[in-house]
Amino acid sequence: MSQAFYPILNLFEIFLRNSVNNQVTSYFANPNWILTEKNGFMSDRSLRSSRFYLKHSVQKAENTIRKKQGTVSSGKVIAEQSLGFWTSLFESHHYRLIGGVVIHCFPNKPSTANRSLISQRLNRIRTFRNRIYHNEPICFNNNDVDFSSAENVRNEIFEMLNWMDTDLALYIQQFDEVDSEIRSADNL
Repeated sequence: MSQAFYPILNLFEIFLRNSVNNQVTSYFANPNWILTEKNGFMSDRSLRSSRFYLKHSVQKAENTIRKKQGTVSSGKVIAEQSLGFWTSLFESHHYRLIGGVVIHCFPNKPSTANRSLISQRLNRIRTFRNRIYHNEPICFNNNDVDFSSAENVRNEIFEMLNWMDTDLALYIQQFDEVDSEIRSADNL
């Protein structure tokens, strides 16, 4: 079951990252924002409570890239960021500092879907993704095999993809084997 989620989660993460990066690039009118904003909004005093998570994440990526590849570039730093980096831009403290621009990643969202709802969904997806990537079980409710949570996350992924771009959801559907895996498991 976890294996069936890998392509869906991987592509969702890439599409979200690229969309967020495009929005923030436009907001700052700077394709190198991820490097220059370490000393900009990522250093804002209001982020002290988050321990300057974004800034430290960028610095960590730069150090890793220097050790492995030598030359640091915005593209490499962007690619090095975790899903948590991108989803944290929907948290109110970061969101406010970038003018809420990341909400535009979801042009097809219903009018009732606000920052808070999107942030909650992204965090559920991120938490589920982390369970899979850390080889934790995803199909149990106490001692019972139960795929409802996994199915709910899958549905939220596809709904959010549709909010981004319906073509993305259609594209990812060709890699979706989750229902097939659930049917197979139910027949055991």
